[in-house]
Amino acid sequence: MAKKAASETQTVASEKPAEYRVLARKYRPQNFTELKGQEALVRTLTNAIQSGRLAHAYMLTGVRGVGKTTTARIIARALNCEKGPTITPCGVCEQCRSISEDRHVDVLEMDAASRNGVDEIREIIDSVQYAPVSGRYKIFILDEVHMLSKPAFNALLKTLEEPPEHVKFVFATTEIRKVPVTVLSRCQRFDLRRIGTDVLEKYFIELMVKEKVEAEQGAVALIARAADGSARDGLSLLDQAISREPKKVTELQVREMLGLVDRSVTLDLFEAIMKGSSTESMAMLDSLYKGGADALMVLQDLLDLTHYLTKVRVAPEVAKGLALPEAERVRGAALSQSLSIPTLTRAWQMLLKGVPEIQHAFNPQLALEMLVIRLLYVADQPTPGDVLKQLKDGSAVSAGGGVPSGAPRGTTIMSRDGSAVGMSRSSTAVATALSEPSESASACVNSFSAAVALFGEHREAILKSQIMNFVHLVKFEQGHLSVRLKEGAPHNLIGQMSDKLSQWTGQRWMVSTSREAGEPTLAEVQQGQQQSVMNEIKAHPVVSEVLKAFPGSKIVDVRDRK
Repeated sequence: MAKKAASETQTVASEKPAEYRVLARKYRPQNFTELKGQEALVRTLTNAIQSGRLAHAYMLTGVRGVGKTTTARIIARALNCEKGPTITPCGVCEQCRSISEDRHVDVLEMDAASRNGVDEIREIIDSVQYAPVSGRYKIFILDEVHMLSKPAFNALLKTLEEPPEHVKFVFATTEIRKVPVTVLSRCQRFDLRRIGTDVLEKYFIELMVKEKVEAEQGAVALIARAADGSARDGLSLLDQAISREPKKVTELQVREMLGLVDRSVTLDLFEAIMKGSSTESMAMLDSLYKGGADALMVLQDLLDLTHYLTKVRVAPEVAKGLALPEAERVRGAALSQSLSIPTLTRAWQMLLKGVPEIQHAFNPQLALEMLVIRLLYVADQPTPGDVLKQLKDGSAVSAGGGVPSGAPRGTTIMSRDGSAVGMSRSSTAVATALSEPSESASACVNSFSAAVALFGEHREAILKSQIMNFVHLVKFEQGHLSVRLKEGAPHNLIGQMSDKLSQWTGQRWMVSTSREAGEPTLAEVQQGQQQSVMNEIKAHPVVSEVLKAFPGSKIVDVRDRK
């Protein structure tokens, strides 16, 4: 009976399905040929291994999911394979299998994020002296090495500079700037690049065939784009998409999963905004919100579209190489030709500034709607350059489509020919600045102090402060100032002084520098006068008696009651 029960238990155990492994682990590259998008790294390491020019320490850096830890393990297998050192580790020998299964006694992988102290590094230093037990090399892999403490880095320096011949170090980090230069100088550095969207798309299609899952091309393209150059992120999204619908992964399902908007809808929305159609734009935003679209993702799609349209406008040949559906490419090309570069760049700046607003808003949808309303009001508004050109030519300033359809118009002014022109507030300001001459165009300057006072009258407080603190007057003449600048003065101070004085006085002013000592700065003169007054007040009998009666008291300020 006991034997029969044991037999039944063994049968049940054998029928238990194998535990599922996520795609990122199941398809982890095992050799250099399987690494995606890192051709420069593969070529360098291949030549180094073939020629026997092996470095004692490697530093692998890059964003998450591009293959840093995977590359470190491939290097360990390549160096310790029984057929090696080789660029194509066999994967079947005991060395390769034990490294793949994380049980090799000579390949020690440590997470520097959780073991970042000097004691852990001391353990490595102590074990470095001993020869490898079974492998050709003793290899230390430190992941997230930037998390090591400063004492830990310092403790590692000497060993890292001159390790024994049987020791190799492989470091991986996502934040290379946090690694001390003294450590970087002792390592051979490799920057792993983001994996291209086209490379990821091709790779994911291959994996879907292996997994026997049908997938639409558009769905895989969306996942590849959302991965943002990270193979691991893309595989995680692919896993999630397959879990939602094991039989077939569709583009619609992926869009719902990622909270994305159909590109054709994004094009419709962008067109409506550029036309100034407030009713249509608000209706589309409301429809997207009810459909579950994320406000930040809608904004991201608008940013991507604006970038694409601008790229098509300035470099059509480069834009042709982008992997886009034919309908989207044709429609985008037509839309880009109807919009000017200033209009597109203005839309880009406004959309970009809306990102933090939506991220921190209590209701992202409301923030998105307010952003679109701002865009509607400036969609086809003339740029400042156009306004200046039209005013200089004496023609009427066109307000364009800056005011959405159905909304009240802005202010009205008279153009030079007497006709009424609708203008936005910004255009009105430009017109006023051009039409009205400067009130102080004929200001008279008879002294250096009068020249400095002129900066205060024109509300150039910063310039006035810089002149008072950094400028020593050497010589004053009508139309010419000779000065010496103190150390630390702004490099463009002389030019600004000359330009402003010429503009305000109506005559040309030249400001030159001299090596002569010159007079004290106006700030030093003021300080001297204040100190003189302070000393005079302190010497007054009444004040002197007050200071003696209240030990520790002091005079803070002296003001003239007049």
